[in-house]
Formats: sequence, C-alpha cells, structure tokens
Amino acid sequence: MDVLIHSATFRFPNPHLHRPSRTSLRQCVFSVRSSFNLPFQEQKPKYHEHLQAAVDVVERACRLCVDVQKSLFSSDGKIIEKMDKTPVTVADFGVQALVSLEMSKLFPSIPLIAEEDSAFVREKNLVDAVVEVVSDKATIGDKELSRDDVLKAIDRGGKNASLFGPQPATYWILDPIDGTRGFVKGSEALYVVGLALIVEGEIVLGVMGCPNWQDGHSDEVNKVQGDAGSVSRSGAIMVSHVGCGTWRTKLWDLQIGNTKMDPNWTRCLVDGFHLVHQARYCTAESQTWESLPLSTQFNAVTNANSVGEKQILLVPGCCGSLCKYLMVASGRASVFILRAATETRVWDHAVGVICIREAGGQVTDWKGRQLDFAADQRERRVLFPSGGILVTNDRLHDQIVEIISSSS
Repeated sequence: MDVLIHSATFRFPNPHLHRPSRTSLRQCVFSVRSSFNLPFQEQKPKYHEHLQAAVDVVERACRLCVDVQKSLFSSDGKIIEKMDKTPVTVADFGVQALVSLEMSKLFPSIPLIAEEDSAFVREKNLVDAVVEVVSDKATIGDKELSRDDVLKAIDRGGKNASLFGPQPATYWILDPIDGTRGFVKGSEALYVVGLALIVEGEIVLGVMGCPNWQDGHSDEVNKVQGDAGSVSRSGAIMVSHVGCGTWRTKLWDLQIGNTKMDPNWTRCLVDGFHLVHQARYCTAESQTWESLPLSTQFNAVTNANSVGEKQILLVPGCCGSLCKYLMVASGRASVFILRAATETRVWDHAVGVICIREAGGQVTDWKGRQLDFAADQRERRVLFPSGGILVTNDRLHDQIVEIISSSS
C-alpha cells in the first residue's frame, strides 16, 4: 500500500512516499473564489483560507443536493417512490466526491475523514450518475472529470484511507448528507451538509449548509428555481471559526438579477434559558423521550401552549444530528440529548461541536467530559462518549448532567 506520511498516512496514486511540509496547512495551492464574504473579514482569522474554501464547497454541495432532490418529485410536486433510494445515494456520494476533489486540490496535504467509500456505487452501477452531478459543480477547468477521478475522490475519505497514530492529527471531517430521511421528504424536512477541520487535535472551524432551513419570518422565505421539486425555503449556511464566533446567513438569495448581494450575516448565540423545566429540547427520531434519563423527572409534550408541571417542551427537528446542533446554536432549542449508539461516528458531531462552542454552548458526554475525537487512534472515525452526548446552552449544562447522574 502506498502511503503519504503525515500526522496521518494516506493512500496516494504515486509510488513515492511524500512528507509534506508543515507550512502547507496554511497555504492554499489555488486561490478560493466564493459567493460568500466571511463575517469577520477584518479579523483575518488563522484559518481564513480554509474556512473560505469550506464555505464555497459546502454551498456548491447544497446546490448539488437540491438538483438531485428534484428527481424525487413528479411534475405535480408529489414524491416519486423509489425503493432503491437512488437519488439520496447519488447526492450522498456526489457531495463526498465534490468536497474531496476540491479540498485535495486546495490543501493536498490534509486528509479527509468521511462516511462513504465507492464500493456501493460500483455495486449498484451508479458511478456515471455520480460523475454527472459532480461534474456540474466541480471546478475542474478544461479537464473532463472521469469515473476514476470520482471513485478515487470518494475513497479518499473512506474507511482505511487514512491511518493515524496516537499523536495529534490534522484532517477534514465530512458528513455528506446528515438526515437522509429528511432529504427524501423534500422541502418539508431538514438535512445538513457538514464539514469541519481538525488541526493538531483541535476543531478549528466548521461549516453547515442546510438547504431547507426557514427563518422565523414568512417574508424571508425565497423560492428556488420555481418548479414543483424545488426547495421553497431560504436555506442557511452556518460558519464557525475558533475565537471568532458562530454566524449564519441565507443560502439562496445571494444574487438578484445580475447583482450579487453581500450576505447578511447574523451572529448565532445559544438561548438564555436557565431553568431545566422551561428549556426546549430535541432528541433523535430513533429514541423515545422515555429512553432518556430526564424522563425520570419530566414528561415531554410537543405543544408549547400546554406545558404543565413536571413537563418539558420537545421541539421537532426532523432527521439527523447536525440539524439539532444547528437549532441549538441558533437559539431555536436549548438542549439536544442523545443516547450513544453502538458506534458514534465523528462526522455526525464534529462540525456541530465547534458551532455550539463558538455560540456560547457546551457539548460533552453524559458525564460532562469533552468529546475525544482522537479516541479512535487508528482511523479517527468513531467517538466513545460515556452514556451519550449532551448539547446545551451553558447555563443548563451542569444541571442536566446532575439529573443524568442521579437517574443512573
């Protein structure tokens, strides 16, 4: 196996071992051209180029998802039943290929940790479909994107592509589509494209794109493309950089006619609730409230107007974990509580962690300990939280950890 020796070893097509210089982390091989100006341009944060590139590729990945999502709809707007889940598969693998291609071109020394490998698309004969959607969004110049280019790009983020050791490492973490069940529901449900950068063991930046996000006011909703299968919400892109806060802007209204509009960034802060019973909660769709430790003290209701004594409000958040992080970081929910699965995957949480921290919240396991993204020393693909994961505003965190402890 040919490898690149760095803080991670990575398969490379050439037969020579290569040791990249440490300065390559801060130097972008090509200039980044993005539709978005970052909200902290004057600060010029340390990883400005990396964040600008991440915002650009996540925005294009969201457009890829929307384009593929249209194939789920008939001309009258009804969802077409597709038992083989082809559209979500093409979008999922297409996003991974796109992000891998773009980031390897810009930052070739930084490995990628992502959800998929190419075995499934090869088996299901979907390679050409993935190539088609990626070619439309990739910045490949005059070169025609080949099947081999796309398959290698997917596998660059797949299992066993990057092998690490105990030392702190630098790498991207990608969730191509978090909330695939939301993806197939169309514009009524949330799903997220999430990308984070870990540098020497620390999450330093993150970008989440949510094509179906709707702001609180009806006049902020903008229809995209105008046909029955299109997203009819403004969408959102959330960015975070260590020390610079978390910010959000609309995804879809960047251009009016031929005039490009500067994005109107909003600083994101967690909500200010400090009493456990008054806070707003969200949970995983696969887990009932009764399976969670807070249920020993509170029942859950979903109607904000009928929250009684010993009850809490459960806020619907649809599918996937990252949209719950987005909700807490935006102040729409106070708490996201999740019981640990058999395998807790890093891409379901990495970008959410920095967005919450920079918005003033906390993310820990159920014992109040920070998540260790290096616990899986070999591949950096799995987390081992004790009990589960707790995402809160800062005021509620210790209270809820105490409740969890007392219920065990």
